[in-house]
Amino acid sequence: MPRLIVLNGPPACGKSTLARLYAEDHPLTLNLDIDRLRGLLGAWRENAAKAGTLARDLAVSAARTHLIAGNDVIVPQFLGRAELLERLETLAGETAAEFREIVLLDTKDNVLRRFAERTRAAAEPEHVEAHEMLGGPERLAEMYDRLVALIATRPKAVVVRTGAGRIQQAYQGLLENLAP
Repeated sequence: MPRLIVLNGPPACGKSTLARLYAEDHPLTLNLDIDRLRGLLGAWRENAAKAGTLARDLAVSAARTHLIAGNDVIVPQFLGRAELLERLETLAGETAAEFREIVLLDTKDNVLRRFAERTRAAAEPEHVEAHEMLGGPERLAEMYDRLVALIATRPKAVVVRTGAGRIQQAYQGLLENLAP
């Protein structure tokens, strides 16, 4: 049975890194990064809200195709509202896939520090874009609080604690929580 894994969490907590590791270790898994899809849309910054909606719709379509083919999909994305989570959970049911919701979480102070450090290093275009779109550390703190509130409403969501430089420990936590 294919799996649809949502890897949620605040920016700079390791979602993209862990999704990449998971896909490398699980052949033909689709690492479906919605921010990368959005970046493929021409002049997306001119209408970021519409581009975000289109990218999410494209992600759901791509996930459907891949799940129907019998392959896993992992979606590393900050989701502070239930709408896309519910769409993906419904999609899993429609495609007879197992739905797993994992939330990577560090303390708020550590998230703020890690995001600032990642922004200074800015190795990936998506990281530069995240900084540009975020609007400052206050906004990141609000996102963190919204995510924590959302987790309380998602009883099947599993929290995996992360920490700076603890990639292998976080990956092991992810694998343990995905084990049958």
